[in-house]
Amino acid sequence: MYKIKFGTDGWREIIADQFTTANVRKVSMATAKWLQKQSDKPVCVVGHDCRFGGEMFAEETARILASQGVTVHLAKGIVSTPMVSLGAKHLNANAGIIITASHNPPTYNGFKIKAGYGGPATQSVIDEVESYILDREISPALPLKHYEKMGEIRWADLETMYLDHVRSHFDMNALQSISSGLVYDAMYGAGQNVIKKLLPDAALLHATHNPGFEGRAPEPILKNLPEISEMIDQNERFICGLATDGDADRIGFFDEKGRFVDSHHLILLLINYLTEYKGFTGKVVKSFSVSDKVEQLCKLKGLQSITTKIGFKYICEYMVTDDVLIGAEESGGIAIKGHIPERDGIWMGLVLLEYMAKTGKTISALIADIYSTIGSFAVERYDLHLDPETKDNIVNQCKAGDYATFGSYIVQSIEDTDGFKFRLGDAGWVMIRPSGTEPVLRVYAESVNSAAAFSILDAVKNAILN
Repeated sequence: MYKIKFGTDGWREIIADQFTTANVRKVSMATAKWLQKQSDKPVCVVGHDCRFGGEMFAEETARILASQGVTVHLAKGIVSTPMVSLGAKHLNANAGIIITASHNPPTYNGFKIKAGYGGPATQSVIDEVESYILDREISPALPLKHYEKMGEIRWADLETMYLDHVRSHFDMNALQSISSGLVYDAMYGAGQNVIKKLLPDAALLHATHNPGFEGRAPEPILKNLPEISEMIDQNERFICGLATDGDADRIGFFDEKGRFVDSHHLILLLINYLTEYKGFTGKVVKSFSVSDKVEQLCKLKGLQSITTKIGFKYICEYMVTDDVLIGAEESGGIAIKGHIPERDGIWMGLVLLEYMAKTGKTISALIADIYSTIGSFAVERYDLHLDPETKDNIVNQCKAGDYATFGSYIVQSIEDTDGFKFRLGDAGWVMIRPSGTEPVLRVYAESVNSAAAFSILDAVKNAILN
């Protein structure tokens, strides 16, 4: 029998296969049981992004929650994950739920649980919710209008709440002054309306409703963003590009030449801006796959750095208890001081745009400033789509310590915080880890430049597949 299981970031499945209204009812009922333990009068925010069936699944969730005595603030229209997290905090809710599969292919949908502090629920909460999921079918609740009439389901304008929050935290005049140089690719995702309203002079790509995402996974990585790079390269007007994923919590960024700027570099840029121009301090919390250069910069600035397992929920645990400057993942999920403890691709993009406006420098010039301090580097990644047996065999060999070399690269030490990071001396490092959200084996490598990193990746790929 199929068992509903939350992964690194929520429960995700293929629509009409395992992601069905029947299974959504089971997860919603389990969430309601958890909420009933949090308060005599629990409150939950519910929303959905642009994916197929989002409205139906969100309403199904809201009805089940309301049937169990939970007051629901149900978002009108499409919303991003950061909007739901912000709404949960501002409306003093016990939790937030967003129906989304984030960056997964369009055939997927999902169910993310957010906490009242405005960030991902902790692993202990997820484990408890999972324990309440029943094998038996859950009967449908009464129609939505019944709970509306009773005041148990209330409509919430989370988009306006988010826009007001942005306007109160940014120098909008500075942003407007260079916004005509921005290309924004919404990837048909939930961020599409925000940039239209905040920066109407920006050029927009894929900012309409299309639940099929033109067949392309809405993940803001280079291979999925050919149009944005081409637009910048062909028009001198444009000085940078921003892209966000399906639920707008991840960022992709491009410089004035149309070159992709990965998250490792964005993290370094954000640390520089927050410390040098905002005067902020705090800990830097990063996932296991982030570049070593982040720790190097932290040491130069006297900042404490902490490494966590992969999954923003582990970073968030520090952000709600400690003084954290930035929490960041390699995959484009970044949160900073002054906002909610949640990944937010649009917020990070606006911070970078403000950095450019305040300094009068391009992103590549700001990166050059960083290189002058800590040296140049590159981190590259292969996503290997393998059958389960092959993937499990590779992981088991990593656990057994069977890999002492990868071609000419000699393993000097191994770290296993989450996955397996093989230190290769001056050459850099390589990391092997199965994805927690997709049937993929991820292989990362860091070295002095892109060519050197790909050389490591090719050697590793050859070693583990032959």
